[in-house]
Amino acid sequence: MKKGVSAKKSKQALPVSSSKQTDLSVWTTSVKKNTGHKSAKKYGEQQRSACEETDHYQDPLEEALNYLEKTKDRTPLKNEVLQKHLTTVEKNAQERGLAPGEIDTLLNIALSGKFAEAINSRLLKNLIPMSAIMEDSVVSAVSWLCVGKCSRSTQVTFLKWLIAMFDFIDQKEKVNALYGCFFSFLQDEKLLPFACHMLYLLTRRENVKPFRVRKLLDLQTRMGPDPSLQALLSIYKSFAPEMVSVTLPAKIKIRFRNSENLWKAAISRIKRRVHGILPASKPDPMVTGCLQSQKRKWNTKLTLPACKTNSGFLAEKQKSDYADLLNSTGFFPVEQLQTFPQLLQNIHRLEFPSRIGSVLGNPLLLHHINCVKDDSMYQRMYYWMGQTFREECPWYKIENQQYELEFKDFLEKVLEAECFLQEGFSSCEEFLYRTLPFWDGCCCRSQVLRLVSWIPLSTFSEMKSYLCRPLTQLFITSSLYFKCSVLESLRELLLNWLNWHIMQADMATELNADFLNTTLSGLVSSVAELIHFVGWLSTIALRLENNSAFLMHFILDFYDIVCDVYQKYNLPLLMMPPAGIFYPALLSMDSVTINHLCHIMYRYRTNLVAAKQNQQAKQTMLQFKFSSRSCQEYNQYITAMVGCLWTSNVFQRDFHPQGIHMEPEVLEKMKVQEYRKGLNIVYHPALTGYAMLFLQQVQPEDKTPNFKLIQGRKWEWYLKYLYSQDLQGLKLFIESSINRVSQTSQTKPDK
Repeated sequence: MKKGVSAKKSKQALPVSSSKQTDLSVWTTSVKKNTGHKSAKKYGEQQRSACEETDHYQDPLEEALNYLEKTKDRTPLKNEVLQKHLTTVEKNAQERGLAPGEIDTLLNIALSGKFAEAINSRLLKNLIPMSAIMEDSVVSAVSWLCVGKCSRSTQVTFLKWLIAMFDFIDQKEKVNALYGCFFSFLQDEKLLPFACHMLYLLTRRENVKPFRVRKLLDLQTRMGPDPSLQALLSIYKSFAPEMVSVTLPAKIKIRFRNSENLWKAAISRIKRRVHGILPASKPDPMVTGCLQSQKRKWNTKLTLPACKTNSGFLAEKQKSDYADLLNSTGFFPVEQLQTFPQLLQNIHRLEFPSRIGSVLGNPLLLHHINCVKDDSMYQRMYYWMGQTFREECPWYKIENQQYELEFKDFLEKVLEAECFLQEGFSSCEEFLYRTLPFWDGCCCRSQVLRLVSWIPLSTFSEMKSYLCRPLTQLFITSSLYFKCSVLESLRELLLNWLNWHIMQADMATELNADFLNTTLSGLVSSVAELIHFVGWLSTIALRLENNSAFLMHFILDFYDIVCDVYQKYNLPLLMMPPAGIFYPALLSMDSVTINHLCHIMYRYRTNLVAAKQNQQAKQTMLQFKFSSRSCQEYNQYITAMVGCLWTSNVFQRDFHPQGIHMEPEVLEKMKVQEYRKGLNIVYHPALTGYAMLFLQQVQPEDKTPNFKLIQGRKWEWYLKYLYSQDLQGLKLFIESSINRVSQTSQTKPDK
């Protein structure tokens, strides 16, 4: 009985607030008086219960942050409660990322020095942003660094984190105002590489001051040629070349230590979850813009509003702020750049985005790069692109193989920018030289070979070991299609070099500069070596592929450019194709190949005649001495072609060392019938089909074609018939070379 009363008392404890009564009869009387309000009291009881449960429940991450924030003394590292809360922070950071306020709190905790170095480092390594990092948080964190309460190791980790998360900072005006603080970190040898990197990202024209240049030069004198110092000096020199008088290396393989390895895997997981697992819930485009980390900032379209100074959280106040910013700083914000007239009006006060990679997808900014030669922009692009190549290449790093499609999209954006600028990036050249020895020839094949075609003009001897050797190994062991793709890429490379020469020569003419005397010899040497390399490669390919007509098409396409180098591209150079290409083409059974070869030889003759005339006129421009070997080769090839297509004496008159000359005794022993008329435009294996069709039209009643009937007047008819079959190369060759080389040969078939 007592048990039942006790149960009733405990059950009704919640509605009794101020009364201390315990008598059961009094309680019963009270309930009876308020029977009309029974349902209301029951509802109130449920509400209080729910509120009590809510008060008792607290988010684990919030609880962990409160604990870490309120703890003042140095807590032992093995404290179970501390370890529990650290694990909670790590779990939330790795799974969903941290909100801006949470990052702000953890930064203050880690840099305040209240915990041991191991805990601070553990917190900093787990600062994975969910969306963006508030600028004020960075300012507060740097102030903690200046106080010096945390260890040097913690300061280094923080600077690494700040560099890796630089793109996540929502605004950078206040961060740039701390330029002097970061510059002061150069005094510390351990902080210097990372401080240089941070300054490299922050530097604007107004940050370059004489006292800073002097300090950097003093540091370089004391420490030697440090890559990070040289990189910072290079961007200073691009902004103010009159202040930096020292000579700096044009290319530095590794400018800064990679600072994002500690965080990039976690950021990638968050992005894959947001964009891959949850496609139905589209994220806010502004927030998505902020999520473009340096790890995969090119994974989606690079949009300018996400890569400058303002984030999506300030979209409402951007319009007024931009006007104030323009008046106060004199810079035109890149987010406002929408049309070409805007670019023209603000071309000299346009401030480029902090995310230099976004330039690749913006035609207006590419126009700016093309018009305004700003070395600092190329320096930033060189560093960013080189770092991206090193980190994301799927055949250079095995763990990146699953991201092949993403890397292919990135290469497409780079190629589009190179085509737009009509100029290759030096970082792409370094990437090819570094990774081609590891390339299997399949991954991103089209993109890699197109990158080869945009390699900037340089000394070809530098390309031999880095480009030619690995490319040759793949070329020899790969399929016919790959061989054709490589030849097409090398053809485009030659064409780009020649177009660059034409453009530079035109600029030199406009400026009355003696351009040719300084760079022409180097260009001629590089182009000649490239042509020689392609000729050697093509000869090997024809032997491996049994003189494939498909392969021959790509080889002759290359020599279509080579034969016109002097007259069309104003380059004093003439190089004939090697015999290993010429004779397989001449004896090919494909009429398209014969026609193509005839057109090439016609263009060679045109260029030789023009060069001879210029030499006789003693013109100083485009003058070069004829190579006796090239002229000798040309004459030998012409003799072989005339003998093979017209006079039928190729076996007797071809004296090239690799030609098809045969002694009459050998031909008689081989019992070759009528070898004196064995080859001409009627009997050539590539043209006999046309001869049969011609005879069917001329003598339809004869079922058995008799090629001996094609002589005299029918010979002329046959020529006109060939010309009507789109064999224009054959027509040009016969009309230009046959009449001059062998004028009596036209009457020979009449005998």
